[in-house]
Amino acid sequence: MIEVVISPQSLLETGIKVEKVDNLRLFKFTDELQFHLEDLLEKNKTGSLTLEEEAELNAIRELDRIFTYLNSLLVAQQ
Repeated sequence: MIEVVISPQSLLETGIKVEKVDNLRLFKFTDELQFHLEDLLEKNKTGSLTLEEEAELNAIRELDRIFTYLNSLLVAQQ
C-alpha cells in the first residue's frame, strides 16, 4: 500500500488570506481552497476519495485546526 502525505504548509502560499472581520484581521481560506474543501467533503461522504484526495483533505483539516486556534487567540486579545 502506498501512503500519500500532503503537508499542510504546502497550502499556505495559495490557500490562506487575511480578511478583516469586525475590526479584527483573521486568517481565512481563499475561496478556491474553501470550494476545494467542500468538494472533498462531499466526496468523502460518498466514499469516493482517492488516496491523494484523502491526503489533501487531511492536510486542509489540519490547516483549519491551526488557523481556528490562531484566530481564537486573536479574538481573545481584543
